[in-house]
Amino acid sequence: QAQLVESGGGLVQPGGSLRLSCAASLTFFSIYDMDWYRQAPGKQRELVAAISRGGSTNYEDSVKGRFTISRDNAKKTLYLQMNSLKPEDTAVYYCHLKIVTNHYWGQGTQVTVSS
Repeated sequence: QAQLVESGGGLVQPGGSLRLSCAASLTFFSIYDMDWYRQAPGKQRELVAAISRGGSTNYEDSVKGRFTISRDNAKKTLYLQMNSLKPEDTAVYYCHLKIVTNHYWGQGTQVTVSS
């Protein structure tokens, strides 16, 4: 069983930055790959960034060079640093964890990029 709690969302102007956090309540956090997804109004949820247990990262093309995913295993926390934000980044952001066949999601945190 795992619980994920996101924080750090908010309203930011285009070009601004936000740092999202996802605190995980589960044993052996360090052994799992983790992801950030987002869902904009009227659109399907999409994978934004992923980090393996070994620290390898992958990004959706539109966020490459602007977003950075990282993890602090001692704090059992996943992060998403978002720079140079654009209006099209507006969405609810979710952290995600898969354990065997079970998918765990946080409640989501709203990011709104607008002037």
